[in-house]
Amino acid sequence: MRRGTFKDETVDYAAVGATQAPDLMQYPPERSTPAEESWRLGSGETRFRSASEALLSWVAQKGAGLTVKDVRPASGPMYSGVSFDAEGNPVAPSSSEVEQRFDADGTPFVAAGTTIVVEGRVQGCNADGELRVIFAIEEPRRVGFALGTVGGSVVSGEESFMIEWHENDEVWFTVRAFDRPVSLLYRVLPALVRRRRRELFTRYLRAISPLYATPA
Repeated sequence: MRRGTFKDETVDYAAVGATQAPDLMQYPPERSTPAEESWRLGSGETRFRSASEALLSWVAQKGAGLTVKDVRPASGPMYSGVSFDAEGNPVAPSSSEVEQRFDADGTPFVAAGTTIVVEGRVQGCNADGELRVIFAIEEPRRVGFALGTVGGSVVSGEESFMIEWHENDEVWFTVRAFDRPVSLLYRVLPALVRRRRRELFTRYLRAISPLYATPA
């Protein structure tokens, strides 16, 4: 089992790790819009492994039409992942070392503390920004990570990506997020925040789901 969280205050929002809170949809961070979607990807260990490998090699972001560049792994220590107990109370982290891996192109896999720059457009609006991997989890039946905004984005907040292999053999992909508008356009027209999020969720699903052609 591999779990990691990067304890760093350079993200531009306070509720770090809140995408894992059970009550996110009822009690999102202040002035933020929460969102959550889950999709069944199929069944079995092979589906779980392939989807997990794709997720950790940035396929969701790339398949969403975003360019992932300037991938910088953390130079400091890793920490156990942000998690919550059954009552929603945060579980304190502990130190651990995480081995860095790379894809066929030499791009580092997702790892806690990694900083990336994304560029692209969503619903005709700028989607550029700098993001940091807040936590990364690799467990026998659950793999995922969360990205938090560092700066340069039209919204401030966090999104998490989780693939789970359930006891009934089904494999599910869940994306959760909360967004606070930053740019003037998004503050004046808050409906754009929800439209942007719906479009991103759809693109993430198309990138990971075997029902769609995954970009190389």
